[in-house]
Amino acid sequence: MLVRYTSDSRGKPVKKAVIYTKEEHKIPLKKVDPDALYIIRHLRECGYDAYIVGGAVRDLIVGKEPKDFDIVTEATPSKIKKLFRNSRIIGKRFRLVHVFFGQKIFEVSTFRSICEGSVGNSFGTMDEDVQRRDFTLNALYYDPLKEQVIDYVNGVEDIKKKVIHPVIPLDRIFVEDPVRMLRAVKYSATTGCKLPHSLKSKIRKSAHLLSPISPSRLTEELLKIINSGHSYEIVSAAMDADIFMYLQPSACSLMYADKNYEKKYMLHLKELDSLVKTEPESRLGKRLTYIVYDFISSLTDWQKEVSTKSAAGELYTKTWNQCRHFVLPMNPQRTELEYAIKNTLTQLGVGVRIGKKKKSSQLKNEI
Repeated sequence: MLVRYTSDSRGKPVKKAVIYTKEEHKIPLKKVDPDALYIIRHLRECGYDAYIVGGAVRDLIVGKEPKDFDIVTEATPSKIKKLFRNSRIIGKRFRLVHVFFGQKIFEVSTFRSICEGSVGNSFGTMDEDVQRRDFTLNALYYDPLKEQVIDYVNGVEDIKKKVIHPVIPLDRIFVEDPVRMLRAVKYSATTGCKLPHSLKSKIRKSAHLLSPISPSRLTEELLKIINSGHSYEIVSAAMDADIFMYLQPSACSLMYADKNYEKKYMLHLKELDSLVKTEPESRLGKRLTYIVYDFISSLTDWQKEVSTKSAAGELYTKTWNQCRHFVLPMNPQRTELEYAIKNTLTQLGVGVRIGKKKKSSQLKNEI
């Protein structure tokens, strides 16, 4: 184990970070995506520090296959863009770069400063960047060229102990970004790490801060849950922490009012997770079906509607209007929600036509 030092105001050495060698962290280099390795190597060759950061490092340490390899560097977005022709800058407020290798996308961000707290946009150093990370298990930096893990916050030990600790002080972490509450619950549910009592209590007390969060951000987080393969565990944990009511208020209200509805809703989440694992390429509309099915089935006596030959088009229109409000504040792509509604109505015996998913080339021609 190596130690990185800095100096205090009197010039005395102060321990800054622990550096774990490959014999200690035991990350097999072959588990690192070769394209992520290429990005880091190219940045280094051009004189810029660069590391794999966040969830990928956590997964590599515990032996899991990372879904994404996020990269952080001292190079600014404009410089990164010049170095990689297969890239584009995204974001207006928080600018970063997406580097493309076929269907794979690597997110490359620049070290951020803490001069504006943990949500500012000024560029900074690695020492500052780590202080903006949400939880210790996501605040590790991996150097695949030297095969070292750099740990400023005791994250490796927290991963071993299976506990989630915040990097940012509790009195600021959720005030500065309330979505971190959802991430804490999600990490706990998907990694098996425990939320300390103090952190869980703070989440419950701060849950109301989610109210003013934009629908686009909540939609992004909710779609991650739907596509995670762990929606049952995450929603269960979110219910326990009193935050699900701010993510899906209509569904939550129905679950609180009717235990039978809750049982069916949670059962469908388990079925959704099975679908995600067995059909990883399934479309979002098919997955959304598991979210809206119980609501739609409760709207009317569908057997009676079918037996009396109610107009399918009229039934669809009425269902669409109610279902659109049911999923708020989530705002998924309209064609995918339409598919989910029509798929549900078909299962309930209503003869509606389900359109096929358009190819990207068709969508481009229509735009």
